[in-house]
Amino acid sequence: MPRQAVGGTVRVAIHAPAPLVRAGLAGFVALDPRLHELPRDRIGEADAIVVAVDVADASALDLLHRVCDRPGARFLVVVGKKWRADLSAARKRGVRAVVWWDFCSPDVFARSVRAVAGSEETPLPSPLAPERAEHHVVASRGRAEPRLNAREVDVLRLIAEGKQCDEIALELSYSERTVRYILYGAMKRLRTRNRAHAVSHAIRAGLI
Repeated sequence: MPRQAVGGTVRVAIHAPAPLVRAGLAGFVALDPRLHELPRDRIGEADAIVVAVDVADASALDLLHRVCDRPGARFLVVVGKKWRADLSAARKRGVRAVVWWDFCSPDVFARSVRAVAGSEETPLPSPLAPERAEHHVVASRGRAEPRLNAREVDVLRLIAEGKQCDEIALELSYSERTVRYILYGAMKRLRTRNRAHAVSHAIRAGLI
């Protein structure tokens, strides 16, 4: 179960090799009085650890362990370009939310961090982040989730890799119109607002 942040303040640690990205994330923390950034030498005390990468792949998952090897560490991954990591492996490594850098506004960032820390359960509008914080523990609670058909799974997986509808159509030998129809069906089945939200929900629920 997610632990609650002490005193309502979420302790955040940031790992971002690119100086400008790190400065931007630190600025987001500073804008929200409910967040408090910890120095590098106290990363083990963080309620949520933010790790920024260009491409989320197997090496990025290995990086998480090097950043913090504390059992139960909870990560928010900010992705710049593509997601290529195995989803189940990411969950096992402690990834509890993912946000695309292009969509990482101060509000999206703060909400995602608080959800990762387990400090509240509010809707998250961010792409590739859970709709509600409770979705982080959906498997352990045994809540039923809608089932996706094979075509919906394929389309959502490719969207998670950063591909556009025309690229997906080419790869799956569908028309672009068919891809959009499949995507709409998945969004309706999952009751999600847009394609990014659908991918987010599907990842967190273990559907793709």
